[in-house]
Amino acid sequence: MKRFIHYVSHSVAAMIGISVYILADTFFIASYSGSDGLAVLNLALPLYGMMNALGSMLGIGSATRYSIRKARGKDVNSFFLQALFWNAVFSIPFLIGGLFFPRQILQLLGADRELQDLGIPYVRTILPFAFFYMANYTTGAYVRNDNNPSNAMIGSVIASLFNIVFDYIFMFPMNMGMAGAALATGLSPIVGSAYCLLHYCSKKNTIPFGWQTPRFKHLCACCQLGLSNFVGEIANAVTITTFNMLILKISGNIGVASYGVVANVSAVCNAIFNGLAQGVQPLMSHSYGKKDNKALKKYLQYGIVTALLFSLTIVFTVNFKSDFFISLFNSENNAGLHKYAAEGIHLYFWAFFFVGINTLLVSYFSATNNPKPAFLTSLIRGTFAIVFFALVLSSIWQMTGVWLAFPCSEAFSLLVILYYYKKEQNEAKERA
Repeated sequence: MKRFIHYVSHSVAAMIGISVYILADTFFIASYSGSDGLAVLNLALPLYGMMNALGSMLGIGSATRYSIRKARGKDVNSFFLQALFWNAVFSIPFLIGGLFFPRQILQLLGADRELQDLGIPYVRTILPFAFFYMANYTTGAYVRNDNNPSNAMIGSVIASLFNIVFDYIFMFPMNMGMAGAALATGLSPIVGSAYCLLHYCSKKNTIPFGWQTPRFKHLCACCQLGLSNFVGEIANAVTITTFNMLILKISGNIGVASYGVVANVSAVCNAIFNGLAQGVQPLMSHSYGKKDNKALKKYLQYGIVTALLFSLTIVFTVNFKSDFFISLFNSENNAGLHKYAAEGIHLYFWAFFFVGINTLLVSYFSATNNPKPAFLTSLIRGTFAIVFFALVLSSIWQMTGVWLAFPCSEAFSLLVILYYYKKEQNEAKERA
């Protein structure tokens, strides 16, 4: 239990730190540019979702494969550097898009001409930092899997503090506006990864830095175990993009700005469950690699109980303090924004009764080298279910239907995930 608490507490703190990057941007941008700035940031959030998705697939997938092979005494000499190499390769489209096509990207995301003009400096500044944003997942995941979750946590917290301080400095005293917010956010993962270097340079480090010609087969093997993370993260981008398009038609830019409030508070709550899943992953992977089924079952049970406690805390805190969260991002005291956001919070956040268990069980499939159900359940949960419920319910109840789509999607996904979990348990009994 002590080891579980150590890993999970540090991982949750680290993931909350990462989510604060965007939260700080939201607060300062809302103060600087009002509801239009908030709308721009919410339209740009899918870009973060894509970077997070690729970074987590490469970093966490590679680190999970590394942990399992290391526990079985197999060669892991080149895993870390290959993960960083593929981070660099996958970041190239973001670099090109940010430098040469920011307007087209914003247009594709649904921004009108006015929002495009406001958002171009932000997109042009943030996307060239894609490599560092993605590599931050790799450095943190390997440190956690090398028995040092404290280092990953502290690095994340330091990066978040840097982002908050320099968001203010760049936007206000230096008057850089939206570009300043993006610059502070882009530099933050560099700070976090730099702190992780303290572990890699220490005597505690057991991660080898061997180099081998990059192999596509190796990439696929690692990505297999990171696919659920990829789909889980890309689901945020899919959800935000789908909701933005629907809300633009129903209630315009004010509606999108209100969804920005809901999405940013939701991002922190999701980070808590992602932290839980990533914290217990090294423990489950190591137990699985050692074929210690008793320990594996114990860590999963601890995770489920913790997820339920987090769920209760989140749902009741957010519902009873909804006005506080809305006021953080409503500097203009816009009545329309408050109305939409209040309704959204009171409906949208019931989903978090299911999110924790869903996230944990998908991570369990990946941690135990069972990528197929991890991928399928993540795909159903993150794309098909949320899009289906959003389209159907919004056509019936307009904005109310949009807000209800997320809890309905997560409840349905829980049934699918439990089916695959029960099937996996039955197959394990038959093999025994």
